[in-house]
Amino acid sequence: MAIFNLKINNKTQEIDVAPDTPVLWVLRDHANLVGTKFGCGIGQCGACTIHLDGVATRSCLLPISSIGDRAITTIEGLSEQADHPVQKAWIAHDVAQCGYCQSGQIMNAASLLNQKSAPTDKDIDQAMNGNICRCGTYVRIKAAIKTAAKEA
Repeated sequence: MAIFNLKINNKTQEIDVAPDTPVLWVLRDHANLVGTKFGCGIGQCGACTIHLDGVATRSCLLPISSIGDRAITTIEGLSEQADHPVQKAWIAHDVAQCGYCQSGQIMNAASLLNQKSAPTDKDIDQAMNGNICRCGTYVRIKAAIKTAAKEA
């Protein structure tokens, strides 16, 4: 076990875990932030997407020892009132069906818009590739990202 001082959602937390513990489980089991989901466990589905210094990152395989002083943002920290442009667009376009993948989808989309404020269809397809939605709401996801880009 080791003690890690982590900046999570703009708050510093001291967490005592094994250095090889995946960030996903630190967030869910130690920081009580359960919005980040476990999907596949091999970094392929995107349900576990968080931001590290604003960049979308899969958290299920990332050991906590690799974080250092980088800032972690989870879906809970994206906005205090769930009023981030991506979150508002998700609601406006009624994107979620089962909702399981949506926190990862939203975090990935928000990261894309941080990097490209006016993404093309190709940019969206490339950025969102690998975020799996078993309900198949990809058309609504793309429309919501376009709406969020106009609002951001």
